[in-house]
Amino acid sequence: MSSGTTTITDTNLKTFANDVKSGLEGTPKTLSSKYFYNDKGDKLFQLIMKLPEYYPTRSEYEILSTRKQEMLKLFHGGGDAFQLIEFGAGDGTKTKVLLKHLVEQQVEFIYLPIDISANVLRQLKDSLAIEIPQCEVITMPYEYFDALERINAESKQRKVILFLGSNIGNFTGERAHQFLQSLAHRMNPNDLLMLGMDLMKDPKTILAAYNDSQGITREFNLNLLDRINEELGGNFNRQNFTHYPTYNPITGETKSYIVSTRKQQVHITALDQTYELNAWEAIQTELSQKYDLPTIDKLAEGAGLHIKSMLFDCKHWFVDVVLEKK
Repeated sequence: MSSGTTTITDTNLKTFANDVKSGLEGTPKTLSSKYFYNDKGDKLFQLIMKLPEYYPTRSEYEILSTRKQEMLKLFHGGGDAFQLIEFGAGDGTKTKVLLKHLVEQQVEFIYLPIDISANVLRQLKDSLAIEIPQCEVITMPYEYFDALERINAESKQRKVILFLGSNIGNFTGERAHQFLQSLAHRMNPNDLLMLGMDLMKDPKTILAAYNDSQGITREFNLNLLDRINEELGGNFNRQNFTHYPTYNPITGETKSYIVSTRKQQVHITALDQTYELNAWEAIQTELSQKYDLPTIDKLAEGAGLHIKSMLFDCKHWFVDVVLEKK
């Protein structure tokens, strides 16, 4: 719990505050999953990726490990230098497999990881300096399109954009369509996009990935309330909330909620606002869309992108789709 007056001067903090305000004033209430990732959240997600129930990271790691030569041919087919741009780079665990292979094959490229977490980018750059010192790295602590526009303004070099980890699934169907259209608009002909997409499968397998037996995913969600308390002067009592995930096998939507277990008031000093929560009222914190192949085709076509290749893991639980600007 924080007390006193919180003065917001940092731009990122102002954005955080505005997003919390609009989310808690909405119906239903929401909090954006992008704010999971402070220092503690970064560490919790690294633990989540190692959980036995959390298959997406392992599945995509397998793809990058076993199909890296195919990726090299797709990315470097013309033999020219290129920029390898990664949206939401995180700690780079999976991407390092590809980076090492490109360096070993003496491919000429620059790696530009983009993430709103400056902390995680610092860690990534430090680890790459030790593990792959030959890899040229320029970190970009910005929103995706802000970073891409900066890159486009500075260089006309061919781009290969990575958007791994099924991050596209964090958008609703319409938002995903708009996102890919906006991204394609900022791509030049022959630029590539490799998009990680989690596929529809046994509902029990999917739900377990968001409701692990150790409770780390629960902690990951509730840490968002702690972050509001620490950075915005909130007085959320996490003991008054529970974590509840759902999966709809018809729509493919996985959603996570923080549910108020009692009628309560929550005050956020930075917003000078008190919010009423009813007993068992839910705050949506995450959407993770699971896809089938016809939906992937439709998304690509709607964005004006051509599917060059689809790289699956051995169970066909996950796919990395390589798309080209038409």
